[in-house]
Amino acid sequence: MRVSNRTRTLAAVAGGIAASGVAVAAIGLVSGVALSVYFARKIVTPPGRADSALRVLAVGESTIVLSSAAESRAPGRFSLWFADESGLARIGPVVSQGAQWVARELIEIEKGVPKSGDNARTSGWFYLTPAGLGLHFEEIAIHTELGPAPAWLIPAANPSATWAIHIHGRGVQRPETVRALGEFYDAGVTSIAVSYRNDREAPSSPDGRYGLGSTEYRDVDAAISFALASGAERVILMGWSMGGATALQTLVRSKNRAKILGLVLDSPVIAWGPTMDLHGDLNHIPSRVQRGAQAVLSSEQSQFLVGTAQPLDIAQMNFVDRADELDRPILLMHSEDDGYVPVGPSRELAAARPDIVTYEEFDTAGHTRLWNYDGERWLLAIRNWLATVLSDDVAAAE
Repeated sequence: MRVSNRTRTLAAVAGGIAASGVAVAAIGLVSGVALSVYFARKIVTPPGRADSALRVLAVGESTIVLSSAAESRAPGRFSLWFADESGLARIGPVVSQGAQWVARELIEIEKGVPKSGDNARTSGWFYLTPAGLGLHFEEIAIHTELGPAPAWLIPAANPSATWAIHIHGRGVQRPETVRALGEFYDAGVTSIAVSYRNDREAPSSPDGRYGLGSTEYRDVDAAISFALASGAERVILMGWSMGGATALQTLVRSKNRAKILGLVLDSPVIAWGPTMDLHGDLNHIPSRVQRGAQAVLSSEQSQFLVGTAQPLDIAQMNFVDRADELDRPILLMHSEDDGYVPVGPSRELAAARPDIVTYEEFDTAGHTRLWNYDGERWLLAIRNWLATVLSDDVAAAE
């Protein structure tokens, strides 16, 4: 019987995993590793368009009625994509609800006309460009090692020595970052909202896989170099979700790290292991398979099995364990009910480094929707942190 190279590789990885104590005998060693490979591949493969699982039931002059789900009942204000994402509206708080329906305030319709029967989904994005906040911006290109990556430049009202780089999360684009831009503008900080490899805006990497921050940081570093060449003397990094992991990787690996003044992190991936465990649990994947997926990503066979150009050292992506390496002030904001990135590592990092971490924990806000749930508190946290960090920087320079 002929044995394929892939089967040999799966067997080799299975042997390595078994040797490290991750037994998958209950479902068959090789088949267990195959499931680990599938899970690992899903983690590093850019996703397609999000599911539109809601339905528009009725539309009034100032109210829209949606099918009832946790998504449509969530408190706060959101964007609503409808009709296969051909239309976009902005919705406010829940007005009333029944067992099968939820009526919310209809703030405005940006494009399209919602009608009964349309599929729909909510989004934490509230503005599509900085113009939504009344901010002037320019379309620019950051020259990365893979080619030009689109970005928005939002200049401060007066020439600024401090710039900020805003880094969106996994599977989304620059509009995620807009919610914070006004606070940086008001603080006199020039901002760049970047794209990065494999986000459907910037050039794709040759492997077409996420590095979970370990490769994306190079594009952020290119944006820092652009800022420094354009007059910046120091930079602040703001990262959302995987963008938070990317900001942390940039802090410890950037050739420009001496110019990094501090970090603002919203719902960040502080440690990838617990995040992978959470998604494994949500998808009813056995813990031994979850651990196997981490072993696959870290193995020398990862290029063949999951398509990454290099192995990903998941253990090295745990910034709770690496807390002593962090040496800049950090504003860290997370919600206790985050169902996508667990809050535990954020709490642990805040406890480990109270000297540099300012921690704000929210409740019932979900993932990267802190502004949507309690915008006043979220913006105030950024405002106060910026005031402290910028004043400390001025004092240190005198």
